[in-house]
Amino acid sequence: MSNRFLNLYSHGFARVAVGIPVCKVAVPAYNAERTLELARKAAEAGTALIVFPELGLSAYTCDDLFHQDALLDACKTALASIVEASRQLPLAMVVGMPLRVDHLLFNCAVVVADGRILGVVPKSYLPNYGEFYEARQFNAADSATSDQVELLGRVVPFSPTTLFSAANLPLLRFHVEICEDLWVPIPPSSFATLAGATVLINLSASNIVVGKSGYRHQLVSQQSARCLSAYLYTSAGKGESSTDMAWDGQALIYENGSLLAESERFSDDPHLIYADVDLERLSRERMRASTFGDSVRRHRDEVSRFRTVSYAVNLPFDRVLPLARNVERFPYVPSDQKRRDERCSEVYNIQVQALVQRLSASGIKKVVIGVSGGLDSTHALLVCAKAMDRLGLPRTNIIGITMPGFATSDRTLKQARQLMEVVGCSASEVDIRPSCLQMLKDIGHPYAEGQENYDVTFENVQAGERTSHLFRIANFRGGIVIGTGDLSELALGWCTYGVGDQMSHYNVNASVPKTLISHLVRWVAETGQIGESGSDVLQGVLDTEISPELVPGKSKNQPEQKTESVIGPYELQDFNLYYTLRFGFSPSKVAFLSLAAWGDRDAGNWPEGPHVARNEYDLAAIKHNLGIFLYRFFKLSQFKRTCMPNAPKVGSGGSLSPRGDWRAPSDSEATVWMENLKTIPDQAEQ
Repeated sequence: MSNRFLNLYSHGFARVAVGIPVCKVAVPAYNAERTLELARKAAEAGTALIVFPELGLSAYTCDDLFHQDALLDACKTALASIVEASRQLPLAMVVGMPLRVDHLLFNCAVVVADGRILGVVPKSYLPNYGEFYEARQFNAADSATSDQVELLGRVVPFSPTTLFSAANLPLLRFHVEICEDLWVPIPPSSFATLAGATVLINLSASNIVVGKSGYRHQLVSQQSARCLSAYLYTSAGKGESSTDMAWDGQALIYENGSLLAESERFSDDPHLIYADVDLERLSRERMRASTFGDSVRRHRDEVSRFRTVSYAVNLPFDRVLPLARNVERFPYVPSDQKRRDERCSEVYNIQVQALVQRLSASGIKKVVIGVSGGLDSTHALLVCAKAMDRLGLPRTNIIGITMPGFATSDRTLKQARQLMEVVGCSASEVDIRPSCLQMLKDIGHPYAEGQENYDVTFENVQAGERTSHLFRIANFRGGIVIGTGDLSELALGWCTYGVGDQMSHYNVNASVPKTLISHLVRWVAETGQIGESGSDVLQGVLDTEISPELVPGKSKNQPEQKTESVIGPYELQDFNLYYTLRFGFSPSKVAFLSLAAWGDRDAGNWPEGPHVARNEYDLAAIKHNLGIFLYRFFKLSQFKRTCMPNAPKVGSGGSLSPRGDWRAPSDSEATVWMENLKTIPDQAEQ
């Protein structure tokens, strides 16, 4: 098997690094060698790009030594050694140095790759306040009289409006700014982003004072988020002069507002941080956000000033190179408990607020809900209870109905009864078997003649009878039917269309995936919002096998049907849904991410990270279940989503409402997705 599938570069990622060498003030040869030591380590790790601190070849704290020819010449000599060494290093490097151009001195970043200088970027904004006196030694970029410079025998671009693009990695296009450039109201990188840069780089020295580290995080996080970019930030570490300042050597890598990597601060040793940046994800986010294109158009004068320098490096495309970033197994559910509790609280309140608004606006004071004793209807009932509390209405205005059928287990029936009791709603029970039997008899179904024929018609007659009863009871009692089906079921088409569980007057669960619903129910139980006895009932629901309970089995104590044996594990299918719906990734990339998240961590092939479940899936299982998802999502189920009831969107992970995140033809084919699925190997051989 080709190693390309197991290589991160095959799936729109790029490995980037930030290096913090130990430096010596005004000793460029030493600083260049320390820089190359880190660059070589980064190259061995398969890195495409590495960034070093501001004025790293000279050190930042040279003060008036910057006006000494000996130092400036030594920096050029040090740069020459880096350029020569780069012939053997399959990556691009960005180093900082002072450079005299047309009788003026500039604080510069020099971009080097494959034995040549690609360009020089001068600093745009010079701090001259507080402890900084850069304007004493340097000139700002707009003082330059030329947009090119002769350096080491080569004429190269000399401008802050230069982008650098990897020809054999088209989505890797980076822009360089220097320290203070990020701290101004409109950083140069803002316009660079609109010109096409996906990776933003900041060569900083940045001394440390109390509170500054946190502010750096805020600046880098917000700039990466606003620009829909990755942002690499580096600052000076050990070796800089402590005459009036101290240095912590902080390095950061952010992607679209999220921290991917951070260095240890105040280290006595040189250090290197890596991150695998998802360039495809950034590109798709820009394509999705229409206002990004609006910004390009409105700032076209600034955008037109940028030019691009192309280069190629010998990236390790044909070796096994797994992802060096954590991929959450449950993208809808934070792994950190505090964040998970916050997420559950917010989702719960969104659902409650939406239902409160619907009831208030309509003037309707009652809701009707089918209570099966399973996960989805349990959570919907909890939402209804909180909504009644918010409206100041009695919970008896919730008309809860459990409707045992041919396959209802004793366990779920008991749980349904207990739930309605602890919630305090109006509870009733309707045995749907007589009406279902009549329907089966009317249509001539073999079951009505005593045959054990449990086909889809047999199942849907029960689903239809339940929904029909709910709607007629709502008519009779002056209420609205609350839908309970979740986002995962809608994605997979695991619902009965029309007069079935696909339909309701209002569905509080329609944009909540199954994996999150289980945590919502657990959160309500653990926080004691329904009392101790109620928490015990909820825990029983959580421990119950997920089942539609439509086909009779041998046991009356447990559901016989197992939903996940038909449509695949919800934990995998929710993972597939998230990356297909939210980002539009190809099946091969979804499988690669899934292997990073769900593969055998003990095998040492994938980085360890926080996870909730202990399950693991090999590539064969991942491919098989992804195939189920793709066929059901793209081929079988859209017609059910096209006319789905109103429902609140609860998260940025997306909804399937045709009025929201997903509009698709009901008669489309799944051909292109299934063909792409075939490119995924059956085994991840090493």
